[in-house]
Amino acid sequence: MSIKPAVPCLMLLAAMAGPAAAEPLPDTIAAPGETVVLSVHAEGAQVYECKAGTDGKLAWAFREPIATLLAEGKTIGRHYAGPNWELADGSAVVGKAIGNAPGATPADIPWLKLEVASRRGSGVLTPVTTVQRINTHGGKLDGACDKAGEFKSAPYSAEYVFLKKG
Repeated sequence: MSIKPAVPCLMLLAAMAGPAAAEPLPDTIAAPGETVVLSVHAEGAQVYECKAGTDGKLAWAFREPIATLLAEGKTIGRHYAGPNWELADGSAVVGKAIGNAPGATPADIPWLKLEVASRRGSGVLTPVTTVQRINTHGGKLDGACDKAGEFKSAPYSAEYVFLKKG
């Protein structure tokens, strides 16, 4: 029988308290009656692809996020296309956007409310029903693109709050 060290679990538990919101969240992304399971900081990039729009003109289209999930300065997981959030404990959720609110500046990607569409593994994220992306900084890519199929990324950071009903 192997015994796994409790340190990763302790780090996750320490991260659960997370920063308290200074102001109420916009109604479009609020989750009344839900409680915080985990709150983490994310650092990464929003990846865009140069594509022809419905008007035939080339423009940057969002493709996927790539981010590291951090708690107390330590990497505890990752965020990637799906959108997926996966922790080092093996638990993961996939979300579906159901609400949004503008970021603080025009350069910031929107705040989001996502419902959990599926989950896998067992761990901290197992009971999660809702994910909020708040306090975004950066991530938007503006300007023209010249060549279809070209990729560019825009650095971003955000807080992801994982909630459960009840």
